[in-house]
Amino acid sequence: MKKKDPEPVVARNRKAAHDYHLEDTWEAGIVLQGSEVKALRAGRASLVDGFADIDNHEIWLHGVHIPAYEQATWNNHASRRKRKLLLHRAQIDKIERRVNESGLTVIPLKLYFKDGRAKVEIALARGKKTWDKRHALAERDANREVEQAVGRRLKGMKD
Repeated sequence: MKKKDPEPVVARNRKAAHDYHLEDTWEAGIVLQGSEVKALRAGRASLVDGFADIDNHEIWLHGVHIPAYEQATWNNHASRRKRKLLLHRAQIDKIERRVNESGLTVIPLKLYFKDGRAKVEIALARGKKTWDKRHALAERDANREVEQAVGRRLKGMKD
């Protein structure tokens, strides 16, 4: 029997690599209500303002927007409530130690389903300054120009 293809990513934080220097990443489970799962399966979520906070040796996800599911009853979920992340104790301790020592923050990178369970990829990140962002854009443009020049050379065109 052929295994079913993995479900696509529900939400991706595209600005994360632009705004932060990403260091380590982890895959965490997330505690959701039924209407939240239905909304995610419909492909609706936003990680743009999301961050994780460690409180009493538990890690919580704040600011992630999962809109209300229209077909749910009056007992629907709050769209920006804090949600508990599921990680091993050693992983939480390591993240907490790095956040307290280095001044890093924990941000969500993507939200997806794996084997029918909702997962969040989180990363330790250090905020970029404005000049870092400009430098990264200039470096990307320079690499693109080099690749285009090499491509033109291989095709026999003049520079």
